[in-house]
Amino acid sequence: MVDVRWADELDAGTARAVRELLGRATSADGVAPVSEQAVLSLDEKGAARHVLAERAGTIVGYANLVPAHGDHPAMTEVAVDPDARGSGAGTELVRAALAEGGPGARVWAHGDRPAAKAIAARLDLVTARELWQMRRPLATPELPELTVPDGLVLRTYSGSADDAELLRVNNAAFHWHPEQGGWTERDVQVRRAEPWFDPKGLFIVTDAGEPARILGFHWTKVHHEEHPPVGEVYIVGIDPAAQGRGLGRLLTLAGLHHLRDGGLPEALLYTEADNTAAVHTYTRLGFTTAHVDVAYAAR
Repeated sequence: MVDVRWADELDAGTARAVRELLGRATSADGVAPVSEQAVLSLDEKGAARHVLAERAGTIVGYANLVPAHGDHPAMTEVAVDPDARGSGAGTELVRAALAEGGPGARVWAHGDRPAAKAIAARLDLVTARELWQMRRPLATPELPELTVPDGLVLRTYSGSADDAELLRVNNAAFHWHPEQGGWTERDVQVRRAEPWFDPKGLFIVTDAGEPARILGFHWTKVHHEEHPPVGEVYIVGIDPAAQGRGLGRLLTLAGLHHLRDGGLPEALLYTEADNTAAVHTYTRLGFTTAHVDVAYAAR
Protein backbone atom coordinates (compact mmCIF):
# COMPACT_ATOMS: atom_id res chain seq x y z
CA MET A 1 0.00 0.00 0.00
CA VAL A 2 1.42 3.39 -1.07
CA ASP A 3 0.26 6.64 0.50
CA VAL A 4 0.61 9.91 -1.42
CA ARG A 5 0.90 13.27 0.33
CA TRP A 6 1.54 16.83 -0.83
CA ALA A 7 3.89 19.47 0.58
CA ASP A 8 4.54 23.07 -0.42
CA GLU A 9 7.89 23.00 1.37
CA LEU A 10 10.21 20.22 2.55
CA ASP A 11 12.05 20.13 5.84
CA ALA A 12 15.78 19.43 5.77
CA GLY A 13 15.42 15.75 6.62
CA THR A 14 12.81 15.10 3.95
CA ALA A 15 14.80 17.03 1.33
CA ARG A 16 17.86 14.93 2.18
CA ALA A 17 15.86 11.70 1.89
CA VAL A 18 14.53 12.76 -1.52
CA ARG A 19 18.04 13.64 -2.72
CA GLU A 20 19.26 10.20 -1.67
CA LEU A 21 16.34 8.57 -3.51
CA LEU A 22 17.17 10.58 -6.62
CA GLY A 23 20.78 9.46 -6.37
CA ARG A 24 19.78 5.79 -6.21
CA ALA A 25 17.45 6.20 -9.18
CA THR A 26 20.17 7.92 -11.22
CA SER A 27 22.66 5.15 -10.43
CA ALA A 28 20.16 2.45 -11.37
CA ASP A 29 18.98 4.06 -14.62
CA GLY A 30 22.02 5.91 -15.88
CA VAL A 31 19.92 9.06 -16.27
CA ALA A 32 18.73 11.60 -13.70
CA PRO A 33 14.97 11.23 -13.09
CA VAL A 34 14.40 14.96 -12.48
CA SER A 35 15.95 18.19 -13.74
CA GLU A 36 18.34 20.57 -12.02
CA GLN A 37 15.43 22.95 -11.46
CA ALA A 38 13.51 20.28 -9.53
CA VAL A 39 16.57 19.42 -7.41
CA LEU A 40 17.15 23.07 -6.54
CA SER A 41 13.51 23.43 -5.47
CA LEU A 42 14.02 20.87 -2.69
CA ASP A 43 15.75 23.58 -0.65
CA GLU A 44 14.21 26.70 -2.20
CA LYS A 45 10.60 27.57 -1.39
CA GLY A 46 8.94 28.69 -4.59
CA ALA A 47 6.25 27.77 -7.06
CA ALA A 48 7.06 24.05 -7.11
CA ARG A 49 4.98 21.64 -5.07
CA HIS A 50 6.25 18.30 -3.81
CA VAL A 51 4.46 14.95 -3.88
CA LEU A 52 5.76 12.13 -1.69
CA ALA A 53 4.86 8.46 -2.03
CA GLU A 54 5.37 6.63 1.26
CA ARG A 55 5.14 3.03 2.31
CA ALA A 56 5.27 2.18 6.02
CA GLY A 57 6.57 5.70 6.72
CA THR A 58 9.44 5.47 4.21
CA ILE A 59 9.66 7.68 1.12
CA VAL A 60 9.61 5.39 -1.92
CA GLY A 61 8.74 7.93 -4.61
CA TYR A 62 8.83 11.64 -5.32
CA ALA A 63 7.19 14.00 -7.80
CA ASN A 64 7.89 17.68 -8.40
CA LEU A 65 5.00 19.76 -9.77
CA VAL A 66 5.42 23.23 -11.23
CA PRO A 67 1.88 24.65 -11.53
CA ALA A 68 0.55 26.11 -14.76
CA HIS A 69 1.61 29.72 -15.34
CA GLY A 70 0.76 32.03 -18.21
CA ASP A 71 0.40 29.94 -21.34
CA HIS A 72 2.51 27.12 -19.89
CA PRO A 73 0.85 23.97 -18.57
CA ALA A 74 1.77 22.36 -15.26
CA MET A 75 4.91 20.22 -15.50
CA THR A 76 5.74 17.20 -13.34
CA GLU A 77 8.87 15.09 -12.87
CA VAL A 78 8.75 11.74 -11.07
CA ALA A 79 11.23 9.37 -9.44
CA VAL A 80 10.69 6.00 -7.76
CA ASP A 81 13.23 4.27 -5.54
CA PRO A 82 14.65 1.26 -7.44
CA ASP A 83 13.77 -1.04 -4.52
CA ALA A 84 10.12 0.06 -4.63
CA ARG A 85 9.46 -0.28 -8.33
CA GLY A 86 6.48 -2.40 -9.26
CA SER A 87 4.60 -1.24 -6.16
CA GLY A 88 2.39 1.20 -8.05
CA ALA A 89 4.16 4.25 -6.58
CA GLY A 90 5.02 5.70 -9.99
CA THR A 91 1.50 5.33 -11.32
CA GLU A 92 -0.04 6.91 -8.22
CA LEU A 93 2.40 9.84 -8.30
CA VAL A 94 1.73 10.53 -11.97
CA ARG A 95 -2.02 10.20 -11.52
CA ALA A 96 -2.03 12.59 -8.53
CA ALA A 97 0.22 15.15 -10.20
CA LEU A 98 -1.71 15.26 -13.47
CA ALA A 99 -5.00 15.62 -11.60
CA GLU A 100 -3.60 18.46 -9.49
CA GLY A 101 -1.96 20.11 -12.49
CA GLY A 102 -5.23 20.56 -14.33
CA PRO A 103 -5.98 20.65 -18.07
CA GLY A 104 -2.94 20.12 -20.27
CA ALA A 105 -0.66 19.07 -17.40
CA ARG A 106 2.41 17.12 -18.49
CA VAL A 107 4.80 14.66 -16.88
CA TRP A 108 8.41 14.24 -17.95
CA ALA A 109 9.93 10.82 -18.60
CA HIS A 110 13.69 11.45 -18.69
CA GLY A 111 15.19 8.89 -21.03
CA ASP A 112 11.68 7.58 -21.73
CA ARG A 113 12.54 4.28 -20.10
CA PRO A 114 10.30 1.18 -20.33
CA ALA A 115 8.76 1.79 -16.90
CA ALA A 116 7.73 5.30 -17.96
CA LYS A 117 6.26 4.00 -21.21
CA ALA A 118 4.28 1.42 -19.23
CA ILE A 119 2.82 4.06 -16.90
CA ALA A 120 1.94 6.25 -19.89
CA ALA A 121 0.15 3.35 -21.54
CA ARG A 122 -1.64 2.42 -18.30
CA LEU A 123 -2.95 5.98 -17.89
CA ASP A 124 -3.61 6.46 -21.64
CA LEU A 125 -1.14 9.34 -21.98
CA VAL A 126 0.27 10.66 -25.24
CA THR A 127 3.52 12.39 -26.21
CA ALA A 128 3.19 16.17 -25.93
CA ARG A 129 6.82 17.29 -26.14
CA GLU A 130 10.28 15.84 -26.82
CA LEU A 131 13.59 17.11 -25.48
CA TRP A 132 16.74 15.71 -27.08
CA GLN A 133 20.04 15.23 -25.31
CA MET A 134 22.75 15.54 -27.95
CA ARG A 135 26.43 14.70 -27.50
CA ARG A 136 29.72 14.93 -29.34
CA PRO A 137 33.34 14.03 -28.52
CA LEU A 138 35.54 17.09 -28.13
CA ALA A 139 38.70 15.62 -29.66
CA THR A 140 37.31 14.48 -33.00
CA PRO A 141 35.91 15.67 -35.26
CA GLU A 142 38.08 18.74 -34.85
CA LEU A 143 36.20 21.81 -33.67
CA PRO A 144 35.88 24.63 -36.21
CA GLU A 145 38.22 27.56 -35.60
CA LEU A 146 36.86 30.26 -33.31
CA THR A 147 36.84 33.61 -35.12
CA VAL A 148 35.20 36.70 -33.64
CA PRO A 149 33.78 39.00 -36.36
CA ASP A 150 34.86 42.64 -36.45
CA GLY A 151 32.70 44.88 -34.30
CA LEU A 152 31.93 42.20 -31.70
CA VAL A 153 33.54 41.58 -28.31
CA LEU A 154 33.64 38.08 -26.84
CA ARG A 155 34.40 37.97 -23.12
CA THR A 156 33.58 36.00 -19.99
CA TYR A 157 31.35 36.82 -17.03
CA SER A 158 32.64 39.83 -15.07
CA GLY A 159 30.48 39.45 -11.96
CA SER A 160 27.06 40.36 -10.66
CA ALA A 161 27.09 43.59 -12.68
CA ASP A 162 26.28 41.39 -15.70
CA ASP A 163 23.25 39.77 -14.05
CA ALA A 164 20.58 42.28 -15.08
CA GLU A 165 21.54 42.02 -18.74
CA LEU A 166 21.85 38.21 -18.55
CA LEU A 167 18.33 38.07 -17.15
CA ARG A 168 16.99 40.42 -19.80
CA VAL A 169 18.46 38.34 -22.62
CA ASN A 170 17.52 35.02 -21.04
CA ASN A 171 13.89 35.99 -20.51
CA ALA A 172 13.57 37.55 -23.95
CA ALA A 173 15.17 34.56 -25.67
CA PHE A 174 13.14 31.98 -23.73
CA HIS A 175 9.84 33.79 -23.18
CA TRP A 176 8.13 30.76 -24.76
CA HIS A 177 9.94 28.17 -22.61
CA PRO A 178 8.06 26.77 -19.57
CA GLU A 179 11.22 26.09 -17.53
CA GLN A 180 13.80 28.56 -18.81
CA GLY A 181 11.63 31.64 -19.24
CA GLY A 182 10.67 34.02 -16.46
CA TRP A 183 13.88 33.72 -14.44
CA THR A 184 14.49 36.11 -11.54
CA GLU A 185 17.67 37.40 -9.92
CA ARG A 186 17.34 34.55 -7.44
CA ASP A 187 17.55 31.96 -10.23
CA VAL A 188 20.92 33.35 -11.29
CA GLN A 189 22.17 33.67 -7.70
CA VAL A 190 21.30 30.06 -6.85
CA ARG A 191 23.15 28.71 -9.88
CA ARG A 192 26.10 31.00 -9.28
CA ALA A 193 26.38 29.46 -5.79
CA GLU A 194 26.49 25.90 -7.16
CA PRO A 195 29.86 24.06 -6.93
CA TRP A 196 30.01 23.67 -10.71
CA PHE A 197 29.80 27.41 -11.44
CA ASP A 198 32.88 28.81 -13.19
CA PRO A 199 32.85 32.47 -14.33
CA LYS A 200 35.43 31.57 -16.97
CA GLY A 201 32.88 29.23 -18.50
CA LEU A 202 30.16 31.86 -18.97
CA PHE A 203 30.73 33.57 -22.32
CA ILE A 204 29.19 36.89 -23.32
CA VAL A 205 29.14 38.73 -26.63
CA THR A 206 28.50 42.46 -27.06
CA ASP A 207 28.85 45.08 -29.77
CA ALA A 208 32.19 46.87 -29.46
CA GLY A 209 30.44 50.21 -29.42
CA GLU A 210 27.88 49.22 -26.78
CA PRO A 211 29.74 47.04 -24.25
CA ALA A 212 27.12 47.27 -21.51
CA ARG A 213 24.38 45.69 -23.63
CA ILE A 214 24.63 41.91 -23.95
CA LEU A 215 23.68 40.43 -27.31
CA GLY A 216 23.97 36.81 -26.24
CA PHE A 217 25.60 34.43 -23.81
CA HIS A 218 26.69 30.81 -23.46
CA TRP A 219 26.75 29.33 -19.99
CA THR A 220 28.78 26.12 -19.84
CA LYS A 221 28.72 23.53 -17.08
CA VAL A 222 30.87 20.55 -16.10
CA HIS A 223 29.30 17.36 -14.75
CA HIS A 224 32.00 16.14 -12.39
CA GLU A 225 29.68 13.39 -11.13
CA GLU A 226 30.06 11.57 -14.45
CA HIS A 227 33.10 9.37 -15.04
CA PRO A 228 34.91 10.80 -16.86
CA PRO A 229 33.48 14.31 -16.36
CA VAL A 230 31.39 15.71 -19.22
CA GLY A 231 30.97 19.32 -20.32
CA GLU A 232 27.57 20.81 -21.09
CA VAL A 233 26.32 23.53 -23.38
CA TYR A 234 24.12 24.59 -20.48
CA ILE A 235 22.33 27.68 -21.86
CA VAL A 236 22.80 29.57 -25.11
CA GLY A 237 20.62 32.69 -25.11
CA ILE A 238 20.48 35.26 -27.89
CA ASP A 239 18.65 38.59 -27.70
CA PRO A 240 15.85 38.30 -30.30
CA ALA A 241 16.91 41.72 -31.63
CA ALA A 242 20.35 40.22 -32.45
CA GLN A 243 19.11 37.08 -34.20
CA GLY A 244 20.50 36.29 -37.64
CA ARG A 245 24.06 37.42 -36.89
CA GLY A 246 25.53 33.96 -36.25
CA LEU A 247 25.91 34.62 -32.52
CA GLY A 248 24.54 31.22 -31.48
CA ARG A 249 27.23 29.39 -33.42
CA LEU A 250 29.96 31.79 -32.23
CA LEU A 251 29.02 31.42 -28.56
CA THR A 252 28.55 27.66 -28.79
CA LEU A 253 32.00 27.29 -30.34
CA ALA A 254 33.57 29.50 -27.66
CA GLY A 255 32.15 27.25 -24.97
CA LEU A 256 33.16 24.04 -26.74
CA HIS A 257 36.75 25.25 -27.15
CA HIS A 258 36.79 26.15 -23.45
CA LEU A 259 35.52 22.70 -22.44
CA ARG A 260 37.97 20.93 -24.74
CA ASP A 261 40.89 23.01 -23.53
CA GLY A 262 39.89 22.03 -20.00
CA GLY A 263 40.61 18.40 -20.88
CA LEU A 264 37.01 17.19 -21.11
CA PRO A 265 36.48 14.35 -23.57
CA GLU A 266 32.82 14.97 -24.41
CA ALA A 267 30.10 17.62 -24.41
CA LEU A 268 26.33 17.37 -24.17
CA LEU A 269 23.39 19.70 -24.61
CA TYR A 270 19.61 19.66 -24.51
CA THR A 271 17.36 21.04 -27.21
CA GLU A 272 13.69 20.86 -28.10
CA ALA A 273 13.15 18.32 -30.87
CA ASP A 274 11.02 20.79 -32.83
CA ASN A 275 13.54 23.66 -32.57
CA THR A 276 14.68 23.20 -36.16
CA ALA A 277 17.22 26.03 -36.16
CA ALA A 278 18.95 24.83 -32.99
CA VAL A 279 19.00 21.19 -34.10
CA HIS A 280 20.49 22.27 -37.44
CA THR A 281 23.21 24.34 -35.73
CA TYR A 282 24.16 21.59 -33.29
CA THR A 283 24.11 18.86 -35.94
CA ARG A 284 26.48 20.89 -38.10
CA LEU A 285 28.78 21.20 -35.08
CA GLY A 286 28.99 17.40 -34.80
CA PHE A 287 26.33 16.65 -32.18
CA THR A 288 24.14 13.56 -32.47
CA THR A 289 21.11 12.51 -30.41
CA ALA A 290 22.07 10.42 -27.37
CA HIS A 291 18.68 10.02 -25.70
CA VAL A 292 15.21 11.50 -25.66
CA ASP A 293 13.15 12.93 -22.79
CA VAL A 294 9.40 12.78 -23.41
CA ALA A 295 6.67 14.87 -21.80
CA TYR A 296 3.39 12.94 -21.64
CA ALA A 297 -0.09 14.40 -21.25
CA ALA A 298 -3.64 13.12 -21.07
CA ARG A 299 -5.48 12.77 -24.39
